[in-house]
Amino acid sequence: MSLAIATTQKQPETAIYRATIPAGEPWLMEVKAGQTLRILDLEGNQAVDTLFYSVANPKERYDVQRTLRRQNSVYLSTGSVLYSNLGQPMLTIVADTCGRHDTLGGACAQESNTVRYALEKRYMHSCRDNYLRACVHDGRLGKGDIGPNINFFMNVPVTADGGLTFEDGISAPGKYVDLRAEMDVIVLISNCPQLNNPCNAYNPTPAELLVWN
Repeated sequence: MSLAIATTQKQPETAIYRATIPAGEPWLMEVKAGQTLRILDLEGNQAVDTLFYSVANPKERYDVQRTLRRQNSVYLSTGSVLYSNLGQPMLTIVADTCGRHDTLGGACAQESNTVRYALEKRYMHSCRDNYLRACVHDGRLGKGDIGPNINFFMNVPVTADGGLTFEDGISAPGKYVDLRAEMDVIVLISNCPQLNNPCNAYNPTPAELLVWN
């Protein structure tokens, strides 16, 4: 898939919401239908692990299989529609200055850190821990609601034999992706704390969120 670079005229000073997610931390918020959410890579090569749920029915959630099957690509970029497990469009990527986002690498967890790296890595901070922390505080989501996620700005090429590799990112400071909500959605984010592979350039950094009406 070629990089589908597309910019937008939206200016940060006109956003109705603006917040910085600290390095390695979780975030949970709602975005209303018709609003545009921007995820901004402030310092470059920062993976932003993201899940989406319907506000009306949190059991309706982002479905990676439906999304990839309908667009016939394992990567997301401008024009990609994110579908729910009920077959409904949840969000559409309307602008993207990075050009490609991962859907297969998953979120780091105690188990994957142990298997991929070393037994002593099991206690390291992970995206799955972040998701659960945010869910506990919000109250609408639980452990069973955590499924396959999108890794915005993360570079996970598929090899010729069908394997996956974690590579240096293709993002840079100031790169962003804009998503238009097609329904009211809960946005659950882990600003990835991973230190064992180059998805964050071995140095997790902050990310910024902006919302426009």
